[in-house]
Amino acid sequence: MADWFRKRAVRALSIDVLAIALAVLDVWLVFPEEAMTYSIWLSAFSCVALVARRWLPFGVVLATFPGYLAGWAQLAAMIALGMLATRRGLNWQTMAGFGMVWASRFILWPLEDFAALSWQEHVLDGIYGVVVAGMPVALGLLIRARSELSDKLAELAASRDREQQLHAQAVRAQERARLAREMHDVVSHDITLIAMQANVLSISAPGTEAHQAAENIRQLSKRTLEELRTLVGVLRSGVDEDGPQPGIDELHQLIRTSDVPVQLTVERIPETVPRQVSAAAYRTVQECLTNVHKHAPGAKATVCVRGEDDALGVEVLNEQPCEPARGLPSGGHGLTGLAERARLLGGTFETSPTDDGGFRVRAVYPLPG
Repeated sequence: MADWFRKRAVRALSIDVLAIALAVLDVWLVFPEEAMTYSIWLSAFSCVALVARRWLPFGVVLATFPGYLAGWAQLAAMIALGMLATRRGLNWQTMAGFGMVWASRFILWPLEDFAALSWQEHVLDGIYGVVVAGMPVALGLLIRARSELSDKLAELAASRDREQQLHAQAVRAQERARLAREMHDVVSHDITLIAMQANVLSISAPGTEAHQAAENIRQLSKRTLEELRTLVGVLRSGVDEDGPQPGIDELHQLIRTSDVPVQLTVERIPETVPRQVSAAAYRTVQECLTNVHKHAPGAKATVCVRGEDDALGVEVLNEQPCEPARGLPSGGHGLTGLAERARLLGGTFETSPTDDGGFRVRAVYPLPG
C-alpha cells in the first residue's frame, strides 16, 4: 500500500512539473519584447498558480484569468480549466471558468485594440474562444467519466466476488448439514451399538481380560460419541470452533486408552495455551498413536510436548514395528489433515522415517507472544 501511494505521488508530481513547464514554455515562446511589466508578472503568476490546481481548481482558474486576459498564459488557463472540469464536473464553477477562458480569448487587451477590430474578427475570435475553452472542459469531463466508470467496474467486481462468496458459503452450509445428518443418523447409531455390546460383554465376563477390554471399548465409544456430537454441532452451525474440545490436559487419558506403550513427556507448557493450539496438539498425538497401532503394532512410542520460544512443539517417535501390520482400514488423510491444521495455525509439520525403521512426526504451533 505504501508503494502504491508513493508511485501515485511521484506520478502526480511529474504531471504537475510537466504542466508548469509547458505553461512557462507557452508564455516564453509568444512573449513580445515590448511587453508591459504587469503583463509579465500576471503571466508568471498564472504559471506558478498551477501548483495548487489539484486542491483549489476554481481558485486557480480565477488566478490564471488575468494572466490570460492581459498576458500570454493561454495554456496555463486551459490546464487549470481542464483540472476544474475533472474535479467538479459540469457545475456552475466549470461554466464560470469556461466563460472566463472564453472571454480571455475573445477580448483583446488593451481594450482600444479590441474596439478597433472588425465584426468579422470578433466572430472569428468568439469561435476560437469556444474551441480554446471547450477543449479542456471536454477532456476534463472525459477523464472524470473514465474515472467514475473505473470505480463502477471495481464496485461491480467486488459485488460479484461477494455474491460468489455467499453462494460458496450456501453450498458449504448445505454440505455441512448433509454430513451432520449422516453422521448423526449412521455413525452415532453404530457407535452406540458398539458401546451397548461392550457393556453386555463387560457384565458377562467380570474380572477377566475381556471385561477390561470391554470397559475400554465402552469408554472409547462414549468419548467418541461426545466428540461426534461436538462435531455435528460444528457442521450445523458452520463455526469452526464450537463446543469443548480435548486438549493437552487430556493427553494422559488418551495414552491410557491408546493400546500402545507410550512414554509421555510434557514440560515447559505455558500457563495459557490457546484452545485451538491445545486441541491441535491433542489431535496430533491422537492421530500418531492411531497410526502406530495400525501400521507398527507392538512398537513403543515416545511423545514429547514441550513449550519452546513462543511456540508449542509436539513430537511423536515410534520404534520399528514388532509385528506385521494389522491391515486395519485407513483413509490416508490423517497426516494430511494434521499438516493442514498446522498451516492454518501458522505452524509447521514434518514427517520422516528414522534410521532404525521407525517413524517421526513433529509439529510446531506458534503461541501468542
